[in-house]
Amino acid sequence: MFDLPVRTREQRRTHSRFRKFLKQEGFGRIQLSVYARHCPNEDQINVHMAHVRKRLPEEGEVRMLAVTDRQFGRMESYFGSKRTPQEVPPTQLMLF
Repeated sequence: MFDLPVRTREQRRTHSRFRKFLKQEGFGRIQLSVYARHCPNEDQINVHMAHVRKRLPEEGEVRMLAVTDRQFGRMESYFGSKRTPQEVPPTQLMLF
């Protein structure tokens, strides 16, 4: 989740670069400034949090929160007053 200033041209550019970076890292947009990424284990969570920490903008606020698949699955989403179907988490990659 992030809240970055967009008053000046440079701030808007920084905001855009940060959003593009998140997309390149495999994050998907949930809401305007809320992005999520599925990680199969704690090690992957730590890796991606470290990547985000390295790319933090100088201004604004960024918050990172890890939730389990079960917690994410209990989230309810509404579009207006109608409930929307829950996003399906990506399948885990299996190597044999």
